[in-house]
Order: sequence, then structure tokens, then C-alpha cells
Amino acid sequence: MIELSCQSFDLPLKHEFTIARSSTSVQPTLVVQLGEEGAYGYGEATTNDYYGVTLENMTEALDRVRPLLADSTARDPESLLAEAAARLADMPFALCALDCAVHDLWGKLAGEPLHRLWGLSTEDAPLSDFTIGIDKVSVMVDKIREAPGWPIYKIKLGTPHDDLAIIRALREETDAVFRVDANCGWTVSQAIELSHALRDHGVEFIEQPLPADDVDGAARLFAESALPVIADESCVVESDVERCEGLFHGVNIKLVKCGGLAPARRMITTARRLGLSVMAGCMTESTVGISAIAQLLPLLDHVDMDGAELISKDIATGARLDKGRCVFPTSPGLGVALIDGPLTAQEPVS
Repeated sequence: MIELSCQSFDLPLKHEFTIARSSTSVQPTLVVQLGEEGAYGYGEATTNDYYGVTLENMTEALDRVRPLLADSTARDPESLLAEAAARLADMPFALCALDCAVHDLWGKLAGEPLHRLWGLSTEDAPLSDFTIGIDKVSVMVDKIREAPGWPIYKIKLGTPHDDLAIIRALREETDAVFRVDANCGWTVSQAIELSHALRDHGVEFIEQPLPADDVDGAARLFAESALPVIADESCVVESDVERCEGLFHGVNIKLVKCGGLAPARRMITTARRLGLSVMAGCMTESTVGISAIAQLLPLLDHVDMDGAELISKDIATGARLDKGRCVFPTSPGLGVALIDGPLTAQEPVS
């Protein structure tokens, strides 16, 4: 028997975070706690206006699986998650929180970190980038100065001004690798033109420069870009990976969008079969969500898991970053513990 509890938290950001389509200074998030045999597993999913995800609709969705959990054990995660996925097919964010909590609980009951249960070694884990949100150029420069020494910076672009001027200004501050994410903010002509200039300024790749529905533009950009192009908004769920072949050079898999670790691993397998590079990204989660992403590191080429670095007050301990290098916890499962202790009961969503 597994007991389910949920609680919402507001994650205050160190700086207002702006991308091409929105800004936020506080990120609401939902934490799921699953309890069995005195052990607790945790998962997380943030709200998201772009995908229509709220605390309320996630909580309502999770109520559907309470009877399933009451008759299940996390010691058999594969069958449990298959049934849960069928019941939560319309709400992948809620499924993600549940999926990660099941995996965490499974590892804690087994007494092993999750990646070891999967037979993975963390010795060659890729380094994470640190994200610089859109702002005045002078403020973006200050943000890099506040976070010196990272090997990779992810620069949010898609501004109505001169995106190349931003890269030029930031390049004066560091010789680190740059990645660029336009969050659907460019036209295909802009993207092709900028790709050549960005390559000359040490940019590694461009993430989702075009709107997700611009398939013809993506095909043209794939053929003409001077830099690899990585899908984000164009790669949401498992079936999207095959659609990215011939349109993108790689995919960015986000746990909340695809429904958690189980589907993410299947997406990685498909991407490898198609010759696509594989990245995992975050959504400004706390350490709960970041610790789940960490378990996938041995399977990835690139990772953006700096969400907990961008908030001013965390709610959990677990995996952490040291200038891009993941420091894995030695405790089992995802290695997650809530700072204020386990949830004592089913908490109302505030």
C-alpha cells in the first residue's frame, strides 16, 4: 500500500526570469510524496501557462490514481507506472511528479541510488549549463558576473532587439561555451543568418529557434544552419522524437512534459536509434526535480539542470551542481529529502 500526499510550494527566483514569451519571479510547483514501509519518495512538477498546467488540475489528476496506489507497491515500479500512465495520459506534468516519486521510493526501498539500479555509472556525466534569462544587456552581463566560472552558459534570446549584440557583450565576459535558446522567437531567415554569426562567437548549438508548428521552416533550417539545432517545444512526448528526424540535430527531453523518467528513458533510446543527440532540460524546479534529472546524466550528451541554482530558497536536499558538475548524493533513490521533513498528511493546494 502506497500513501499519496501533495503540497504546493512557491519557489522565489533570484532574478526575474524572462524568455521570449513570458517572465516570472516566483515559480509555483507541486511536490508529490509517496510513502511505503516507512520510506518516502518524492517527485515534482512545476505549473506552466504555455502548456495549461496549474496546481489545481495536477492535483485533481493525481486523485485519480489514489485507488491504484492503495493496492500497489513501489517495489514493482514498471507495472505500477504503466497503469498510472494510462490513467494520467492527459496530464503528463502530474504523471512526472508521480513517476519520479515512484522511482525515488523504489530506490529507497531497495537501498540503492536509482542510477545504480539501472546499471549506470556517473563517471562521465556531462556538465550542466547555467542559464542567463533575457533582460537589458547590462543586466545579463551582471548575471554572468554573479555566476563566474561555469564551463557552459545557456543564453535566452528571441528579443525584439539585437540578439547578436547580447552574445557579443556576454562573450567579452567569458570564454566559456555558449548555448542559445530562442524559445520559438525567431523566423527561419533570422535563425539561418544568426547561426553563422553565433558560430563565430563560440555558440555550441541553438535550441528551438522557430515555433513548434513551423515544420517547413525547421526543415529549411536543418539544411542551412551553421550550428546544430535542438528541439524543445517541438519534442514534448515520446511520439515527437521520430518526428524530429530530418528537422533537428538533437532533442531536449523535459521530464514534466513527457511524463517522467520512464518515458524519458524510452525517448533517449529512440533518439539514439535515429542518430539524434540527447539533452535533458529543467523547468526551474527545486532540488526535487533536479535530482530526478541527475539520474539520467550517464545517458545524455548535454544537460540543462540549473533550476535549483536560479531560486533563492530551495525546499529539498539531493543532487547539486558545483560549477556545472553534478555532485550526486550517496543516499538511495533520487537522494531527495525535504528540508522541513516529510509531509504529514495530504496537504491542500494553496
